[in-house]
Amino acid sequence: MWDLKQYSDNVAIINEAGDKLSYADLQVATEKLAEQISARCLVFCLCTNNVGSLLGYVTFINHNIVPVMLDAQIDSQFFAKLTASYQPDYFWLPSERVADFEDYQVVYSDCDYTLLKTSHTAAYALFSKLALLLTTSGSTGSPKLVRQSYDNIKSNMQAITSYLEIDETERSITTLPMNYTYGLSIINSHLCAGASLILTQQTIVQKNFWQQLKDFNATSFGGVPYTYEMLDRLRFYKLQLPALRTMTQAGGKLLPALHEKIARYAKETGKRFYVMYGQTEATARMSYLPYEQSLDKYGSIGIAIPGGKLSILDEHGDVIESTDMTGELMYEGQNVMLGYAEQGADLNKSDECAGKLLTGDMVKVDEDGYYWVVGRKKRFIKIYGNRLNLDEMEQLLKAQFAPVDIACSGLDDKMYIFICNDELSNVKINTLLEKVKDYTVNKTQLNQSAFYMKAINCIPKNKSGKISYKDLEEYYDA
Repeated sequence: MWDLKQYSDNVAIINEAGDKLSYADLQVATEKLAEQISARCLVFCLCTNNVGSLLGYVTFINHNIVPVMLDAQIDSQFFAKLTASYQPDYFWLPSERVADFEDYQVVYSDCDYTLLKTSHTAAYALFSKLALLLTTSGSTGSPKLVRQSYDNIKSNMQAITSYLEIDETERSITTLPMNYTYGLSIINSHLCAGASLILTQQTIVQKNFWQQLKDFNATSFGGVPYTYEMLDRLRFYKLQLPALRTMTQAGGKLLPALHEKIARYAKETGKRFYVMYGQTEATARMSYLPYEQSLDKYGSIGIAIPGGKLSILDEHGDVIESTDMTGELMYEGQNVMLGYAEQGADLNKSDECAGKLLTGDMVKVDEDGYYWVVGRKKRFIKIYGNRLNLDEMEQLLKAQFAPVDIACSGLDDKMYIFICNDELSNVKINTLLEKVKDYTVNKTQLNQSAFYMKAINCIPKNKSGKISYKDLEEYYDA
């Protein structure tokens, strides 16, 4: 997958302490780890943004071993459920977690990570093209995994490397989890180009993150909408970051006003800002908005990635040819997953998608061929017979009442609007709730009895920064 020898003298990894690991060093380390596993098998990789985690991932992909990428802080019950469903042969995990699995055999340790042999041995056959397994976005307990092939990964990382113009001089600093498809795509594309990765577990709200970004001359970083909302609050625009060249955004729709603000900042400071669109099911990216169009087309997800094709289908599955008509987005490309797995026996399934993916996103295309997401197909409810797009309503409210964090959810005839009450007094909260409700009623022209306002401590989000709508359900009748 990655020809580490090709870039042997290049710096592959910089850790938080500033220590550097060359591609040649990484090659040697992967060979040592691979020697400990005698045959193609399944490994649960508990991920953190550090050298040991990356070493495991690169080793497994490059040596025909199939990793399941999981958050190192994964819920113990969910982890037990996955283990029972898939019966992996090995765990690759932080050495500090070894004591939690005393029944398993310690095989090998390096870079503060340890390989454990489980009691399972080749429990399930693995399809020859299966390369990688990832949890579906926002998964909170489902054993469903996305099955990605070697061709999926290769196709997508080459496309990303091409349109982002990533070369050996790039240094990307981690801002996203390694087990999240967007974070993993950044790793894949930089390894493909012989570029450098700055691995840090610091977050953008921590001073040390920005110090590392400056000290190690990071040239790029990526983020989800929540990342950029936080950057806006932190007055990121005032920082002096001469080495920074590129910023990327994916993982959900950025508020148009914030998109415009960041695009303007990028243009004025000579940086590139790319908004991208993707899903785990497409091995990360399906479209991108060229940075040159970031101001003119702010709010758009752009055009198909190199080698990919976008089209819009109506409710009958026919292609919509005209502009400004809404339908479901379909993507075609070599990066479309093999399919899903819900149990171990599914790991031997072949390609079930044939390069086509119905995204579940409702979009339209303009006269220049740029695509715009309107909302999710399943994020609709009916209020007294009227179809209401929850994503569209959420975007409207966020734009109107920024910087207040707002989320919309609900059931038919009952829409919930959640507001983060952080740093707001009770008087201000009540006033804000009334204003939001009045605005919603005015916009929808629907009876106010359908709207339920809730002030909560914070809007629940997953590790990727996306709103966890499932967690909001506990507040429905509270």
